[in-house]
Amino acid sequence: MTRAHSVVVLAGLQWLGFLFANTVVIPLSVGAAFHLSGEALAGSVARAFILTGAACLLQAFAGHRLPLMEGQSGIWWGAILSFIATLTESHVALPLVGGAIAVGLVVTGIVISVLGLLGVHRFLNRIFSPMVMAVLLLLLTVQLIDVFFRGMFGMAGGGVLDLKLGALSVAVAILVGVLTVAGRGGLSNFSILIGLVVGWLLYALVFGAEPVHTPSFAAMGQMFAWGPARWQPSIVGAVLLIGLINITNTIASLRAAEALLGHPVADAQYRRSFVVTGLVTALAGPLSVVPYAPYTSSIGFLRTTRIVDRAPFVLGAALFTAAGLVPALAGFFATLPVAMGDAVLCIAYLQLFGSGLQAIEGVTFNFRTIFRLALPLCIGLAVQDLPPSALMSLPGFAQVILGNGLLVGILLALILENSVRWSQWETD
Repeated sequence: MTRAHSVVVLAGLQWLGFLFANTVVIPLSVGAAFHLSGEALAGSVARAFILTGAACLLQAFAGHRLPLMEGQSGIWWGAILSFIATLTESHVALPLVGGAIAVGLVVTGIVISVLGLLGVHRFLNRIFSPMVMAVLLLLLTVQLIDVFFRGMFGMAGGGVLDLKLGALSVAVAILVGVLTVAGRGGLSNFSILIGLVVGWLLYALVFGAEPVHTPSFAAMGQMFAWGPARWQPSIVGAVLLIGLINITNTIASLRAAEALLGHPVADAQYRRSFVVTGLVTALAGPLSVVPYAPYTSSIGFLRTTRIVDRAPFVLGAALFTAAGLVPALAGFFATLPVAMGDAVLCIAYLQLFGSGLQAIEGVTFNFRTIFRLALPLCIGLAVQDLPPSALMSLPGFAQVILGNGLLVGILLALILENSVRWSQWETD
């Protein structure tokens, strides 16, 4: 093996670690929220691995053709967990919620592909200003950190705080934080992966290893695992709205890639990227997998490794797909304790907060213009704290939209940014 081949193999293994660290916790946390059985949970992990690897390969060869991870989106993840929490507290059955979300994803995927072909990215680029993106990222950070924090202390299902589990989770979170901030080279680059492994081992020592449920091929290929397909207009409409918001990830990621790669991303690359994202989003519905978007965090990974060739990315994605096709591996990875995954991601997703602040870097606020950020952000946070019973008198669609602080905040930000000329007051 030549030195060039060795570099490709090692870099491909790095990509494999990056894909694993950013994927494995998501199907576990969502599956746990839907109360899936051990085998069904293992099957969902397998499907997430396969579809994530396939999505990356599709983007590499038929989409934008750049070495950017096409992964399960944080916006989708937070929204789905929020839907589950809000609607189940309103006494809506979990299978109905899951089935309606799945149908909504099929509709959303088709719409995204069509919009991509029509060149909608130009319009979205105008209305989703940096201020709107800041509100989105800040609210998403708060929403996800709340979910992770509860999971760290064993309260994901509304249970009582578990001090023993919480102490272990906090210790793992501190380890990841120290490695991320003070670590050098590989220690910092793979702090998430190191935290997952260490947390997994410590959990097994303290609480005992989780039983391995090797999924059957039937479980790996199970359709509508979250619930049978249901047409529920309020949920489908809310899912479609989230999908339109989520596609701004594509614009942000491809913009960031231009600076790194040193050349502009062509209009055709944007279109093809939207089509691929729409396709895998439509597939995510019946496969009961959190939908996709290009990961902006891939840019940080590429900057750190300084290997921007496509070959290692393709190798890592192919290996990741292969890992999902092996039932024993899927069953093993499904034993990762959700609390340890939450502890690691609680630290990792703090970076979203920084991205939100960077989006408004250079903006000067005064007593008038502060409303641009404060109003949608504070109203969104207030809505997140409302009990679901407070909205029971509203129609179904309104309950889903107005009961979700993330959606309310984003909609307010869109209205404020596109209906008020803030520039006339920026110097007052």
